[in-house]
Amino acid sequence: AEIRGHRRTYVGALPGRIVRALREAGSMNPVVLLDEVDKLAAGYAGDPAAALLEVLDPAQNHTFRDHYLEVDLDLSDVLFLATANVVETIPGPLLDRMELVTLDGYTEDEKVAIARDHLLPRQRERAGLTAEEVTVADEALAQIAGEYTREAGVRQLERALAKILRKVAVALATDPTPVHVDTGNLARYLGRPKFTPESAERTAVPGVATGLAVTGAGGDVLFIEATSMEGEPGLTLTGQLGDVMKESAHIALSYLRSNGRRLGIDPNALAGRRIHVHFPAGAVPKDGPSAGITMVTALASLVTGRPVRPEFGMTGEVTLSGRVLPIGGVKQKLLAAHRAGLTEVIIPKRNEPDLDDLPTEVREALTIHTLSDVADVLALALRPAEIDTESLDGPALAAA
Repeated sequence: AEIRGHRRTYVGALPGRIVRALREAGSMNPVVLLDEVDKLAAGYAGDPAAALLEVLDPAQNHTFRDHYLEVDLDLSDVLFLATANVVETIPGPLLDRMELVTLDGYTEDEKVAIARDHLLPRQRERAGLTAEEVTVADEALAQIAGEYTREAGVRQLERALAKILRKVAVALATDPTPVHVDTGNLARYLGRPKFTPESAERTAVPGVATGLAVTGAGGDVLFIEATSMEGEPGLTLTGQLGDVMKESAHIALSYLRSNGRRLGIDPNALAGRRIHVHFPAGAVPKDGPSAGITMVTALASLVTGRPVRPEFGMTGEVTLSGRVLPIGGVKQKLLAAHRAGLTEVIIPKRNEPDLDDLPTEVREALTIHTLSDVADVLALALRPAEIDTESLDGPALAAA
């Protein structure tokens, strides 16, 4: 009824929202924004997505019929823009009628520029301060974005700036000396940083690898831990995983057991022991195939005793034959790797075209390896074995 209008038999009947929008605009070719179209939910009054199908389909909307007007209305000149945070929850038939434009999270440099040119002046005005009374260094803005908020957008960043300026306003009420906020005194206003780069210490032991994931809030770094113990042979998986991710773990284990000798790994080390793979942040649901090569690397690191190099992050689906298949969200994942302080990233060879969308400063800061075979991933990501080079024989050389 909200979209199509009420039938005139009801008391208080009104035309639908689309007709009212045309009347408010006073034009037959306005821009109509449908905000958060992924939050559509079917209720007791029917499914609003079904009504939107007719509104958005250019083959049908030249004869859109509002229940209140009961005349054909031509909507073919209206430009409809819809926004959504998550593509997966938009009904399929509705998405099919739209052209998809993907906007990614901001880089750290973009956040600093937005905070400096827009957020800071706005919050300064709200706090009743002037540019002479308080200044914030770009380095402090970068630290807030990287170590205090770490998000796809800038909402928390603006709240952090508002918090700083409120405290500055209190300080200026007693002492009118101008305040300069930099990295040295930032903790006085915001407390200690909430996020610190931790990939080096997390991957210092064998069996831990750094993967890259994509969430509704942008890309994120994912640590995958593997350990083995005495007990009934098999595989235990924890971390609230979906079915696809569980299957990826089984594929990773089967690949290493079937190709172990070729890779210099003892297959018996995996066969006779209980293997436990855990994805930390156990309260967060995770699914998808893109952690495949990260699981292979974590298990290979566990068996060989060679830690994963801490500067490496990786993403890619793995097959039983060891191929690295393409995945989605490459740009967001590489932005997350850059935010987390990683310098080397492994992505599937077939995802190379996605690098064209990557901002130049991120592309220059990262060394990106495009690989199509898991054996190449292991050769690159695992630290060299610490062995005595004078007493090498054939099998030991393969292990090195």
